[in-house]
Amino acid sequence: MVSLQDSHSSSNHFPPHTRNFYSPSSTKIHRQTGRSMRTIRSNIYHDDQSRNSFTTERSSFVSENLTDSVIDMRLGELALRTHGSASKSASSDEEFLQLSQAFSDFSACSSDISGELQRLATLPSPENEPTSEAEPEVPEEPCQGFLQRENFSTEIIESISPEDLLPTVKICVDGLQSPSIAIKQSAAAKLRLLAKNRADNRALIGESGAVPALIPLLRCSDPWTQEHAVTALLNLSLHESNKAIITNAGAIKSLVYVLKTGTETSKQNAACALLSLALIEENKSSIGACGAIPPLVSLLISGSTRGKKDALTTLYKLCSIKPNKERAVNAGAVKPLVALVAEQGTGLAEKAMVVLSSLAGVEEGKEAIVEEGGLAALVEAIEDGSVKGKEFAVLTLLQLCTESVRNRGLLVREGGIPPLVSLSQTGTLRAKHKAETLLGYLREPRQEASSSAL
Repeated sequence: MVSLQDSHSSSNHFPPHTRNFYSPSSTKIHRQTGRSMRTIRSNIYHDDQSRNSFTTERSSFVSENLTDSVIDMRLGELALRTHGSASKSASSDEEFLQLSQAFSDFSACSSDISGELQRLATLPSPENEPTSEAEPEVPEEPCQGFLQRENFSTEIIESISPEDLLPTVKICVDGLQSPSIAIKQSAAAKLRLLAKNRADNRALIGESGAVPALIPLLRCSDPWTQEHAVTALLNLSLHESNKAIITNAGAIKSLVYVLKTGTETSKQNAACALLSLALIEENKSSIGACGAIPPLVSLLISGSTRGKKDALTTLYKLCSIKPNKERAVNAGAVKPLVALVAEQGTGLAEKAMVVLSSLAGVEEGKEAIVEEGGLAALVEAIEDGSVKGKEFAVLTLLQLCTESVRNRGLLVREGGIPPLVSLSQTGTLRAKHKAETLLGYLREPRQEASSSAL
């Protein structure tokens, strides 16, 4: 939550002649729960003189003045123009306050394609707003309060057309190249938010030159800046035309860097960004060649449940080509996958079996699955797994045993026949067919298979 001291300091970089300020000491401010003081102040500063001054002098101050209030004022102008009125009526004030709230309050994005937004319920009362004039102290971190907020509203942002948002996007893109880490951080956060839900905003930001400016921030030592940058790129990658822009700008190696060094959330979002880029077939080979597979396996081993799901999904998509299957096996993916097959109730077992089935498509994968105890784990899945899990398990066993007499013998010794017989009678149509086919292989060479396993 933003402190009172933080809230007094977010609009400090404007030249003294361009706007008026109020004195916290001379006027009592009635602040409602959940509202940023910056939000209240941004409504006070939207007189005509301030807006005109900002328009004429923006380019000279943009690299130093990318505070929340700069963006708030620009979006305030757009919101007022969108509704056809520049008056200071109660309704216009409320819209301006909502717009300011949208950029003053922020919550984390989810890598499950950027989860739902939350809306603040309360607005400050216009009659309680202060009007006195005094200049506050200059803060050291103009964007810190913005980044500490957890809730925000997007109704006003979503009501503004991409064409009207273009100047604001340009300000943010310029801010990404500021020497100030705080300004870079705030600019990346705002682009992340603008790209979160609207496809037309993603297209606009992609065409504005934001991608080449975001990519260097993936290697930033500040974890917040890195997280905002990688999530902004994830959101932008959801727009089809942006995928080529991102890959052509050289983002893959930097996304792999985040996958290796980032926070848990940054790693998850980097994995999802790579997944999004891997939807283009030719990118799969590039992503694998850039070293993405080993850190994905590490995320599979040590990540949170969500991180493991992200790693599984990305590995599955990447391992549709043979070189990446081999890379995954060599990176040690089979052992944690077999372990996940036994984890019922987490939603990971079925996904792990799908990836195992993919890796069983290469000889190294088959050998590793058997060596890591995969046969026993898959038999157990047929006995106790979900309906889908049983289908995936019998499919993988069929891949392992179709051309290997030795593996058939090992499966028999693991007690695989009784659960396969049961599945052939009670499973889904697909599971029945696969189980019957596998049982046929097991019955024909049983004697030879048993002796070859010795």
